[in-house]
Amino acid sequence: MWQPHSVRSQLASVFVFFFLLAGTLGLFSISQLSSFNRLSANVAEVWLPTTRTLGDLNNFTSDFRAIEGSYLLSSEPPEIVATEKEMEELDRLIAQAERSFEQVRHDATEDDLYAKFKDRWNDYRKIVNQMLDFSRSNRKAEAIAIHRGSSRAAYNAVSDSLNELTDRAVANSRVASDRLASAYRRAFWLIGLAIVIAGLMVAGALIYIGSVISKPLLDLARRMHHLAANDTSIDFPGIERRDEIGEMARAAVVFRSNAIELMESQRALAEQASILKEQLEHEQRLALLQRNFVTMASHEFRTPLTNIDGHARRLIKMKNRLQPDDIDERAGRIRGSVLRLTHLIDNLLNSSRLIEGGPVLLLDVTDIDIAVLLREVCQLHREIAQGAPIVERFAAKPLQMRGDPKLLFQLFSNLLSNAIKYSPGDKPVEVDASIASDEIVVSVADQGIGVPVGDVDRLFDRYHRGSNVSGIVGTGVGLHLVKMVAELHGGRVQVESKEGKGSRFTVWLPVKSGSEFGQLDHRSAGAPDETTLVETRPG
Repeated sequence: MWQPHSVRSQLASVFVFFFLLAGTLGLFSISQLSSFNRLSANVAEVWLPTTRTLGDLNNFTSDFRAIEGSYLLSSEPPEIVATEKEMEELDRLIAQAERSFEQVRHDATEDDLYAKFKDRWNDYRKIVNQMLDFSRSNRKAEAIAIHRGSSRAAYNAVSDSLNELTDRAVANSRVASDRLASAYRRAFWLIGLAIVIAGLMVAGALIYIGSVISKPLLDLARRMHHLAANDTSIDFPGIERRDEIGEMARAAVVFRSNAIELMESQRALAEQASILKEQLEHEQRLALLQRNFVTMASHEFRTPLTNIDGHARRLIKMKNRLQPDDIDERAGRIRGSVLRLTHLIDNLLNSSRLIEGGPVLLLDVTDIDIAVLLREVCQLHREIAQGAPIVERFAAKPLQMRGDPKLLFQLFSNLLSNAIKYSPGDKPVEVDASIASDEIVVSVADQGIGVPVGDVDRLFDRYHRGSNVSGIVGTGVGLHLVKMVAELHGGRVQVESKEGKGSRFTVWLPVKSGSEFGQLDHRSAGAPDETTLVETRPG
């Protein structure tokens, strides 16, 4: 029942007034922030894209001019063909940048300057095409004359018009930035004022509350401390009061009569403390796994980088004495180290994105031939680990399904990378693929160190590594990513391993997809269809 002189009614009056004042100031601040938001959107949607696009146009047009000169200096047919391809690529990039610029709204002056730039660029390209025709018809002297004369003048005109457009865009963007800064300062001070006023109101409310109910509450608190110290003889005055303090006094009396229940509650709290301790130990174990992951990841990066640096230094130091075969060998090792780095980075990024970024939203589903995908994976790892004996056995008929080719590539690449890493160099790694019932079955088998029995259950946990891989670099995220990608495609993965004898990882992926896609599928694989196997061995 509402009592006009109760603590509740007095506090309600204070806080209603505070709420109205804070709400008024808040609405005013929001109106200022909306202006700041409009200016921010203008900078983000107009001036940033415009500046970036104009920078691209400056870079691409200047690159085109440089390649034009390179074309005239080219004497060998392969060089000429390569230069023409570079021109075509720059034409495509310039056209793409022009479309990006045209998609952003601009004022009339900028549109006129842009139209002048396009006209001058088209004139310049016509001159360049004329020069290319003379050069192709062995009229080099005339082509060079055009390059030094009319082509240079036309390019300078293009550059001047692009500079005018850039200067105009930079000036406009600076004005927009100044407006944005001004709006920010205004909003900052207004919001600061609102905070100060709200703070003063809170201070006033605290003073009022302290003067009205602080003393009886302190006395009540002191007596409750005695009760908490198991002094059940303490009495509580004020139980006759008809306000909230009286309610609290009466509740304290009830609390005193339930001292035994308090002891039971303390025991429950002790149990909760034990649970919290276990959780803390779990967090500490996770932190240790993460530290181990950082250590292993840094070693993974350092090893290929050291190889790249060593071979590069060797090539620089002996560039005049190396034979072509030696150069090819060292370049191949450098490329293998680069591919290893790329594979590691993809592993880390894909694992992080799938765990933290909502995996279903990342899927790019398309029709895939798993046999073709597996051949690409095998070829990649032959380049990373040169001479690795990889045996391919795929069903003769197409292994078609729907899925994300990039994630599936990463799945099989991780399995094959582990098989090569944990196997002796002369032992073959076997990759098999076939259709069993309505599933595609892919297995990767090695004759390596195998997995200890105690590690099998945690083998697909993030950052977990087997107890027998000490001294072998790795991050502990590869098999975790394998499991996530398989389940994301409605499939599953299974391992059969014996320590010291090798391991076989088998992946089942459903052929059909659709509404089931992205949901876990725990179907059992049926007996394999009778299909002809095609075996491919390295070399």
